[in-house]
Amino acid sequence: MSSSNEYKRQVMNDLAGGNVESIDDSSTDSLDQYQNFDDFAQRSSRSERHGLFSRSFTPDKVPASQMEPELQKAIAQIKPNERDDVAREFFEHLKKRGLHDRDLERQLGLSTHHPKHMTADDVSKLAAFTYHNHPDIFHDVLADQPALIKFLSNPVVGAALGAVAAKWLHGRR
Repeated sequence: MSSSNEYKRQVMNDLAGGNVESIDDSSTDSLDQYQNFDDFAQRSSRSERHGLFSRSFTPDKVPASQMEPELQKAIAQIKPNERDDVAREFFEHLKKRGLHDRDLERQLGLSTHHPKHMTADDVSKLAAFTYHNHPDIFHDVLADQPALIKFLSNPVVGAALGAVAAKWLHGRR
């Protein structure tokens, strides 16, 4: 088992048995119904996921300098069809803000603006740009594509996920 997985497990165990007061307790009851992250990703509502991700993944909690390498590793690990979906969603949301795919291709140095032909590096650049410049869009895409979250491993990101896990595990002791 990798040290990243061990770290995540330890953070989740520590938080499950300890202090959860920094978490908004208004949604604890609804989160207690999920067994793990995959269960949460499959059965939770989009608004539930959006709320958790928008509280956990903000530039003031996880700086772009830490999030960007994690996004790169996570995007490289998701399935190609999921990566296409993530890229497509980023482009769709950004287009609503007046940022067109061809302009983003040039601005970010992407190899293409076609989601099916984008490399993991291209999608990572797009995700990092969105995280830094349009965090609300980043949260929207995560809420629609939660598979990406389980591949993040940075200790700061792990702590944010641990806080979510603490809510799931809080009522199970």
